[in-house]
Amino acid sequence: MDHAELAQTCAIIARKAGEAIMAIYARDFTVSHKHDDSPLTAADLAAHHRIVAGLRELTPLLPVLSEESAEQAAWSERRDWPRYWLVDPLDGTREFIKRNGEFTVNIALIENHAPTLGVVYAPALDEMYLAWQNGGAWAEMPQSGKVKISSRLRATPLVVAGSRSHADPRLSGALDKLGAHELVALGSSLKFCRTAQGQADLYARYGPTSEWDTAAGQCVLEQAGGGVTRLDGTRLTYNTKASLLNPDFLAFGDKSVDWAGTLREPTAA
Repeated sequence: MDHAELAQTCAIIARKAGEAIMAIYARDFTVSHKHDDSPLTAADLAAHHRIVAGLRELTPLLPVLSEESAEQAAWSERRDWPRYWLVDPLDGTREFIKRNGEFTVNIALIENHAPTLGVVYAPALDEMYLAWQNGGAWAEMPQSGKVKISSRLRATPLVVAGSRSHADPRLSGALDKLGAHELVALGSSLKFCRTAQGQADLYARYGPTSEWDTAAGQCVLEQAGGGVTRLDGTRLTYNTKASLLNPDFLAFGDKSVDWAGTLREPTAA
């Protein structure tokens, strides 16, 4: 299967995971916590099992690295993976718990440390985003059907997508350097997707995220014409170290703007 076919099948898998999530969303559920104090629900696990089963049937030889099974993938093993699936079965568990609808299913294909296929599905909103290398980015909405999406040139005033549940004090200081802007709070990888749609200009993330939080959204945004970089301006990459935590990063729609240079802290004389 080529990337376009894989993306279409992954969208079906994401919808099935979304059905499992929404079945739990519609009733009372309990919340436990993992060793890092992040929340965990039955919906995370139900989505995980559906996605892993679907991907293993689709590509039996490819490893699947999911947030809910990451501890099983030692660095000594995965550092030799040239190609693998990277999955967040329920991105935005805190938003799920708050019942605000801003949570997603994220499925990405990583090849040579970069996302070459990305599917993001927001089941409560019934919004599907999919992208693949050299295939562009697409959004499928109940009201508009499937349409190709693209990021926009920097707008005035600037629209910045910010995390709803993970505020960092460094963000406000960085945004002061940009001048007039509107900060829009969003959960999960929807921040990447809104930027890919041309509804936001920048998502600046200070503070920890994991690789499964960003890979699918990065693919959607990059294929829509935008970019995702570290604060030094280099592309955000995957599976290059033992830790699965990302550095601080910038996700943006207009690649002609030197976002990293604008937000960079001045060096001491």
